[in-house]
Amino acid sequence: MSDEGDNSGIWYREDFGNSISYLNKIQKVYFSGNSKFQKIDIVQLGFLGKTLYLDSKIQSAQIDEYIYHEALVHPALLIHPEPNKVLIIGGGEGATLREVLKHKNVEKAVMVDIDGELVNFCKEHMPEWSDGAYDDPRAELIIGDAKAYIEKEGEKFDVIISDLTEPLEKGPSVYLFTKEFYNKIYNRLNNKGVFIAQSGSAFMGIAQFMATNYKTLQTTFDEVIPYQIFLFSFSMMWGFNLALKNLIFNNEIKQSKNRILKRSLKLKHLDSELIQSMTILSKELREELEKGKISTDSSPFFWTL
Repeated sequence: MSDEGDNSGIWYREDFGNSISYLNKIQKVYFSGNSKFQKIDIVQLGFLGKTLYLDSKIQSAQIDEYIYHEALVHPALLIHPEPNKVLIIGGGEGATLREVLKHKNVEKAVMVDIDGELVNFCKEHMPEWSDGAYDDPRAELIIGDAKAYIEKEGEKFDVIISDLTEPLEKGPSVYLFTKEFYNKIYNRLNNKGVFIAQSGSAFMGIAQFMATNYKTLQTTFDEVIPYQIFLFSFSMMWGFNLALKNLIFNNEIKQSKNRILKRSLKLKHLDSELIQSMTILSKELREELEKGKISTDSSPFFWTL
């Protein structure tokens, strides 16, 4: 946070690389401090509304968090013909869990997040994000290491959702994007399973994380579908990678409209037409994705700009 002068008030400054900074005017500070794992700021911004920053990087803003979370969750659950058990890795704000539980056929939704302090701060200061999801009897919250959780023997899931921060060199999620970890994810999915990962910027020239994630998933899964959506609070197109186990995307996406109706989903932003359009990528981005490198435990990808 920074003071930009007597007439400007207090602004939150977010640096993007060495040559770009974003400034957002702060109206109120709900919380500013550190957990064991990261720096946490929850503030009210003049235009974006209530906003969460982790390690001084914007994570979720009231103005469009529903767009991000609908785009993350519903394509995966609509591709699956009958998602009964869902696992969320990360998702500290609780909004990913909120969207998963909109599907009435979901019988169990497990959320594993390493930062219990973050989860509690979000419950206290951002309750509208989870919107009562933690009180749903189908929800199970586990505070712990998602890598350790996946690596141990346990029940299998129909859909696994990765809602993690980018793999920064000293961050907690570096080894949750590697080939070895994705092999374990594959084995924790049921015979017909879907995995979805938020994959960072989809803007040409700075989509290295999305490209690496795409190529790494291809080493394990039967089909990988990259897609994107514009997020105003991020000031750019944002990328996701949808990975399928023994399912065919084109066969299942045709059923998405009927599944939205059958499951009585009340979505603000997405419908079946938009879901299909999100998979249409520019020539430049498609070429960049093909240049992605494979992230491994011995040579992991670190996000830098």
